Amino acid sequence: MDFGVAYSPERIDPGSGYRIESIPKIVAGINQECTNIVARLYECVIEAGVVKVKDCKTAEAAKIFENIFRNVNIALVNEFALICEKMGIDVWSVIDAASTKPFGFMPFYPGPGVGGHCIPVDPYYMSYKAKKIGFIPRFIELSGEINEFMRIHAVNLAEYGLSRVGLGIRDSTIAVIGLAYKRDIEDVRESPAKKIIEEILKSGEM
Repeated sequence: MDFGVAYSPERIDPGSGYRIESIPKIVAGINQECTNIVARLYECVIEAGVVKVKDCKTAEAAKIFENIFRNVNIALVNEFALICEKMGIDVWSVIDAASTKPFGFMPFYPGPGVGGHCIPVDPYYMSYKAKKIGFIPRFIELSGEINEFMRIHAVNLAEYGLSRVGLGIRDSTIAVIGLAYKRDIEDVRESPAKKIIEEILKSGEM
């Protein structure tokens, strides 16, 4: 063989302040030689170190699992927020209190869904592959459904808030501030705000 193949999954968090060189880099090749070569290359620029894994499938599975983890936990806190809303409990205060536990807890925060080029998409790659081998990924798909619903819930909250002052969406001028899927970035891919705007426009036409 006169060429080599290696793979390293993307692992950035736009707007977070993390520098690429401060994030450990996962690498794998089609053989150990290729893995070692690409590891040496990345070691020249990645201060946080390089993590060699068994093969390219493992490297990609790690990337997908990282995003499934975030998607599932965002869905969990979104569902919990819906419950707290019905019970008259301030979910933000609950999260702040729970975050004081020094072990076994990692704070996630409710919102209108998920966006970007990874979290709304990657879990469904694994879901698709799981179904191809006869496994139904119920947890992954349920998380996606909950996060999708939050976009509709945001519109429902707007309708409820307007109704309290005797207005409807058709009677109101609504400003949607922030189109990107997270703060301090300009990326609108899969942004929940786009779906929210669409639903507001539909409601205004009724």
